[in-house]
This record gives sequence, C-alpha cells and structure tokens, in this order.
Amino acid sequence: QVQLVESGGGLVQTGGSLRLSCAASGRTFSGGSMGWFRQAIGAERMFVAAISWAGGSSTYADSVKGRFTISRDNAKNTVALQMNSLKPEDTAVYYCASVRSLLSGARREAYDYEYWGQGTQVTVSS
Repeated sequence: QVQLVESGGGLVQTGGSLRLSCAASGRTFSGGSMGWFRQAIGAERMFVAAISWAGGSSTYADSVKGRFTISRDNAKNTVALQMNSLKPEDTAVYYCASVRSLLSGARREAYDYEYWGQGTQVTVSS
C-alpha cells in the first residue's frame, strides 16, 4: 500500500508562484509514473502534469505548459509541482497520484493511477 500526502497549497495573487509537494510513504517502482491532477468546484478532475519515475520524462496539460514544472526526488520518494505565473483559472484542489508499473512513460489518464493523495487547495486571486 502506498500513501500520498500533498502539501504546499495556499492563496496567491495572479502572477504568483506556489510549489506543491507530494510525499509517498511506500516504496515506488522504477517503472512507475507520478502525476498531478486538479479539480475545480463544479468541474471534472483534469490532468495537469506527470513524470516517469525512472527516466524523468514529463508531460503537461496545454493549459499549464511553460508555467508549471514537475520534478521528482527518487531518494525521498517525492514529487513536486512548481507553479509559476498563476492565473485565477488555476484555482482548484490539486491531487497527487502514483502508479507502480514496469512500463515506462508518464501517464496522463486518471484511470492509469492506483494511489491518490487527499488533495491540497490552491486559490489564485486577482
């Protein structure tokens, strides 16, 4: 069993930055993927970014490309999401997700993920 805990959410003004972190309590496999998803009030949960655990290849939603950066620390079993140039439309609960797999590649679909964190609120004001 893997437990994921997000931290780093908060309230910022438009144009500000936040860094989210996700700590995994259990062991992660080299071929796995970790990702970030977000869900705004009244909206569906949507993909934000993902990174492959072994190779570190990353992928991003079009809405955050150039502004967000995902990274991982294999030794610490953590993944981070650096969010810059934040916009009000980035306001959402952000969830960390993880899947253990022998396959390579960062996963973009929620159904690919096996473990989920509780979420952390990000609010961007004007």
